[in-house]
Amino acid sequence: MTMTDEQMRSGQYPRQSITLASEAASVPTARQILHEACTDWGLDMAAAETGALLMSELVTNAVRHGHSHSVRVIAEQPTPDRLRVAVVDKSRRCMPELHHAGSDAFGGRGLVLVDALSDRWGTDLLPWGKRCWAEILLKKAPQ
Repeated sequence: MTMTDEQMRSGQYPRQSITLASEAASVPTARQILHEACTDWGLDMAAAETGALLMSELVTNAVRHGHSHSVRVIAEQPTPDRLRVAVVDKSRRCMPELHHAGSDAFGGRGLVLVDALSDRWGTDLLPWGKRCWAEILLKKAPQ
């Protein structure tokens, strides 16, 4: 497990990333990393909880369908008003696809949840894999 708390230059926003084994046991670790990042960045608990749930779903999908030995988990604030969570795996197969599972289906609801909780989400193809991400809009603190 390798974690980086990337240094920021003027005008940049915080980013943390970690490489985890591609296994179900990594999901709680990814959630914890996201919670710690949100605390370090002074984000509210609601953002941390929503971000952690999004992270859980994205990591779970990568573990189940990514066909990689490891996944890269990323938490960042690309702008002051957004929180982005992302998971990178080394597979270009099994692209995430939103579909509605039947009421008797055991699984298949992860991306429906991601779609409902995030302001936007997507997948970026990389030369050696893919990055699945979701963003939420951060609420401004009352003044």
